[in-house]
Parts: sequence; C-alpha cells; structure tokens
Amino acid sequence: MAARWALWTFVAINLVIVEVLFVTAGSGKNGVLTVAKFFGLHAAVLMLFQLLLVARLPWLDRRIGMDRLTVWHRWVGFTLLWTILTHALLVVLGYAKLDDASMTKTFSSLAGVPASLLGMCAAAIVVVVAAVSARFVRRRLPYEVWHGLHLLLYVALGLAFVHQLQETTTFTSSAFAELYWWALWLFAFGALVTGRFVMPVWRNVYHRFEVSAVVPESGNVVSVHVTGRRLDKLPARAGQFFIWRFPGHNNWWLANPFSLSAAPDGRTLRLTAKAVGSTSAGLRHLPIGGRAFIEGPYGAFTSLHRTRPGALLIAGGVGITPIRAMLEEESAGDVVVLYRVRTESDAVLLDEVRDLVAGRDGRLHLFTGHRNEGPPVFEPDRLRALVPDIVERDVYVCGPPAMTSTVLGSLRALGVPRGQVHAERFGLA
Repeated sequence: MAARWALWTFVAINLVIVEVLFVTAGSGKNGVLTVAKFFGLHAAVLMLFQLLLVARLPWLDRRIGMDRLTVWHRWVGFTLLWTILTHALLVVLGYAKLDDASMTKTFSSLAGVPASLLGMCAAAIVVVVAAVSARFVRRRLPYEVWHGLHLLLYVALGLAFVHQLQETTTFTSSAFAELYWWALWLFAFGALVTGRFVMPVWRNVYHRFEVSAVVPESGNVVSVHVTGRRLDKLPARAGQFFIWRFPGHNNWWLANPFSLSAAPDGRTLRLTAKAVGSTSAGLRHLPIGGRAFIEGPYGAFTSLHRTRPGALLIAGGVGITPIRAMLEEESAGDVVVLYRVRTESDAVLLDEVRDLVAGRDGRLHLFTGHRNEGPPVFEPDRLRALVPDIVERDVYVCGPPAMTSTVLGSLRALGVPRGQVHAERFGLA
C-alpha cells in the first residue's frame, strides 16, 4: 500500500505542476489551440508515466508486482492513445480555424513542417501499437511479433520528445519549466535504462550464472539448477520469478518467465518447467556448464506481504512452483495447501510439497480430475468447508487464469479482506 501511495502521489504532484505550467505559460493562438496544448502536455506526462511502469524498478516490482504494473501500463497506454488523438485533432482544427482553411488542407500543410511531422509519426506508431494490443488481435499474434511491434514505442517516444522541444512554448516558458521538463524526462529514461538494461547486465557479469544440473521430474517436466558467483548477494525471495535465457538453446529474443521452484539458498537457483512450448520443451537438453542469462528477480508474490500467521496456498498445475518455494521459508507458519491437477501424475514436485507440508504440521489437499467433473473445488462453500478459518489467513493463488479468476471471485464472496489476498499472473505481455 505504501508503494501504491508513493507512486500515485508522485503522479498527482507532477500533474499539479503541469497544470500550473499550463496556466502560467499563456494561451495559444486561439481557444482550440489552447485546449490542444492542454492535451499535449498531459500526453507528455502519460508517456513518462508509461516508462516508469515498465522500467522494472525493484522497489516497485517487489511491492506491487510486475503483473499489476503491466495491467496499469496497458490502461495508461490506451488513455495515452485517446489523449494523443484528441491533441492531434484539436491542433488541426485550431489551425484550420486560424487560417480559415479546410482540415484536409491544414493537415497537409502541417505535415510539411518538420516538428509537426515528427508528432504525426509518433502518433501513427502509437495507433499501430494500440491496434495490435487490442485483446482480439493480441491473442492471434505470436508473442515475439507483438513484442517487436511494441518496441516501436521507443521510437515514438524519441520522436515525441523532439516534437515537444520544437513545438511547445510551455517547456521554455520559464527557467523552472525548462529545468522541470528536462529533469522529468531524464528521470524517466534513466529509470528505464537502469531497470531494463544496466541492472540485468551488471548482475549477469557479476554473478556469472551457469547451468549446474538438469533433472527430469517426469515425462514432460524438468528442473534446471543454476549456480553462480556470490548468489547470496542476489536479492531473490521464494515466490519470485526470473526471465530466463540460455544462449545457444534458443534465439535471444525467446525468453520465458519461470518462478523459482525452491527457495534461494545463496548457492543455487532452481526453476521447474512443464513442456508447453519449444523453449520449455528443450530445457532438458541444456548442456551442463552452459551460460545462463537471467533478469530479475521480479514479482510481489512473496511473504513480504504476509499479514496473518496462517496461510492458505492455492495452486493449479505448474503454478505449484512458487508455492513449493514459499513452503521452505521460516515464515511459512501454519499452512494449508490446495493443489488442483488433472491427474496425480500431473502434480509437479508432489513428493517435495508433501514433505514440506508435513514438516510444518500443515494440511495438503490434492484435487484431481477434469474441472467439469465432480463438485466445484473452489466454490465459496467448498473453500469454507475445507478451511473454516479462511478469512483469518493470508491466501496465495497461482495457477491458470481461469482457475485464478474463479478463486479470487470466491474469496471476495467469502469476505476475505483484500489485503490478505495475493495473486500474480506471470507473463511478459
């Protein structure tokens, strides 16, 4: 909650500063252009906020979680789209009224001005990326294609930055305004470069990660053990995930977010993955001693957010991996584990989970069968029967999206306080 308050307070303060700069910088050439400037300034703030949301800053990620930050990034992105389109439409309309010309002729004239053309190109890129990010389009595109198109936004940001420097007078209306805008842009870009590039490269150079063991857990599940130098200095916690790349295993742009399936012990890191794609299916063929390039740790699915002594851990399928890691922590306390799989043979790391739960005098309930077979496992009444004191526990949920949504709905119906519910949907998109 403190992280959310800090983030939104930062945004609110900057919006107030922008409003003051807008008022003190004077009006445009006519009323329409004044409103257009208003939307343009707010588009600039939204762009910078977008950079912060995807910068993967550890302080925010550990407290809020990459999944929630990504959802915010998505909705701020669509807000940015409509803000930019409104700004562009008002600019054309304002100059058309000023010159007593048609909007088509005015648009053509503005396209001949380099500064305006840069803004048009930036807006066009934002429209394209927004179009491919619509759910019905995104689901039909391979992740690599969508991600490649999404990277064009960095080009749009560069074009928009130059456009703003050349077009607006608000940036240079006073010494304070000029200092403020430069500081804000440098802060946002600095956060992005640090979180997405500098920190991952530094950690990989420092720790020198390499594959130490590859252990088949079943016919389609494999665990990969990674070691390195001074792993006790790596700030990883049980429940977090890394983005893994294994040079020589796949193309560089093919990366997967895998949770740690064992609590970090300062000597090794372990991931456990089910073969659901070319990247995860090929993990069992990794050479021992091969290099690993990892980004992270990421995620807020950790005991850092515990508020109660007891915990209910709910997992579906391979979603057991972060929960299995959390069971090793001293703070696990009084635990109940609900594990949903198709068949018992699909229960990843089941023997380890059983041993860890038994070692804490906890309870493990394993549910098998198709989700449409038998009584619903995660309906409110069933959960209350299985865990009568559920509202007094922290609840951690990790599994397929449909299962997670069902569980979260049941927890709301049971009146489990929101602050006691912890769920994270791991993914890069």
